[in-house]
Amino acid sequence: MIIGHIGARKGSKGVVGKNFRDMCGKPLIDWSLDQLLDSGRIGAVVVSTDSEEMYDHAVSKGALDIGLRPAHLATDEAPKWGVWQHALEAAEEIVGASRAFVDLDCTSPLRLAEDIDGALDLFEAEAPDMVMSCCHANKNPYFNMVEPDPTGALRVSKPLPGGVWARQNAPVVYEHAASTYVLDPAYLRSAQTIYDGRVIPFVMPAERCMDVDDPLDWKIVEFLMKDRLNGTA
Repeated sequence: MIIGHIGARKGSKGVVGKNFRDMCGKPLIDWSLDQLLDSGRIGAVVVSTDSEEMYDHAVSKGALDIGLRPAHLATDEAPKWGVWQHALEAAEEIVGASRAFVDLDCTSPLRLAEDIDGALDLFEAEAPDMVMSCCHANKNPYFNMVEPDPTGALRVSKPLPGGVWARQNAPVVYEHAASTYVLDPAYLRSAQTIYDGRVIPFVMPAERCMDVDDPLDWKIVEFLMKDRLNGTA
């Protein structure tokens, strides 16, 4: 049994009501929810939300009936880890033990079904505690990211002996992309944070990792989604 999960609070400061706002013909959440429901590898789907509207919508589409998210997990400060732990426990009470927990971030709707399969394939091949979606970073702290020293003068954030004078010679750095995660349920139950165990990257194209956090993000993601739907991307 593989459990698929989506977390979707009703509150949002950057884009009001974004998780249930229409994105190219359907609610933003459905771009991710439909991927889980359509996957032949996901045995059960659970949506953790404090919104009765989104909850009823998700259950009507086939998500497990676990009830609304507890109030202490519905605040701006509530950690994703605690939401995952609650959702796993609630889902397993209904469907029994699971061998993997897949989380899709509903504010990253540009992933493809092949990205979910790729993350699951990597998890099954490498048996880590967790697979986390990443993309290659546009800026590299060994090369072109700088920070002020105590005098206010700029220095490379992570200097190496002799310096790094060409990007291709810098160590590989990834951006944590809030898109697709696969976790070992035992690790999710026992760990306190994401990085307690062996977390490995599933590298995705940057254009499929874009996350909606503010109105500009929404415009960019909507533009890219329209391109995809029109067959021009």
